[in-house]
Amino acid sequence: MLETIYLTALIVAICLILLCIGLFFNRKFPNTHVSGNKEMRKRGIGCVQSQDREARKENPHRIAEKVKHEETANN
Repeated sequence: MLETIYLTALIVAICLILLCIGLFFNRKFPNTHVSGNKEMRKRGIGCVQSQDREARKENPHRIAEKVKHEETANN
């Protein structure tokens, strides 16, 4: 049982060391964001956070709503 735990810890340590070496030589983290993928952008697929940010922007061309004061007072 203890041998299995040691073996698992050794494998995890080796994986972490290899990841660190890869990051050291590349000098940057890989862009795993949806917007960083060219094929996704070609297909019009976007990130939910980006879509939400766009939806929350103020539209300068919108028409302001008119609310009757009497209707809002009765409710």
